[in-house]
Amino acid sequence: MRHQDYPQPGRDGQDAQIRTEVIRAPLVATLPYAATIFLSSFLLFLVQPIIAKQILPWFGGSAGVWTTCLVFFQSVLLAGYAYADWTTRLGSRRQAYVHVALLAASLATLPIIAASGWKPQGNEEPMLRILLLLGATIGLPYFLLSTTTPLLQAWYWRRFESAVPYRLFALSNFASLLALLGFPLFFEPAFDLKQLGSAWS
Repeated sequence: MRHQDYPQPGRDGQDAQIRTEVIRAPLVATLPYAATIFLSSFLLFLVQPIIAKQILPWFGGSAGVWTTCLVFFQSVLLAGYAYADWTTRLGSRRQAYVHVALLAASLATLPIIAASGWKPQGNEEPMLRILLLLGATIGLPYFLLSTTTPLLQAWYWRRFESAVPYRLFALSNFASLLALLGFPLFFEPAFDLKQLGSAWS
């Protein structure tokens, strides 16, 4: 964006104000994107230890439990990226309809507290039961959260075609790291898992 008027005597203050507005406008417009991406990435990685710690006593602390949880989260994350790419090709209106419908459906799965009915009875296949439990408890909310960063980056690029959203991607990584470090250092000692699950929801 360029301002075409040349400075004239007596207009220095006005020109300075115009230049300031031109410089600050992109930053102000970027803040909603940045805040939403930061929050979604933070919640995306905070929920992983919350739900994993909820079901850990039910299935034991073996490496298989953690590996199954990791496979689930990574698979859903990849599916979220694929969904973001697919819906971006649908056009803005269709994309909005699909996404709003899924957001409304995800409300039925909240709060993210594993129901006691998922506890193993002793003769089930634990890996399959863990995957089904995670899918029913956190699947859709986690899936939609995983789409937030790629969708907002695509919308950001669509709005500001000359601006590459690399900084938003870096902000997403920072929020993810903050959540993973914050859980054992702050959230887990200060709150129980039920409180964390309700607050996250």
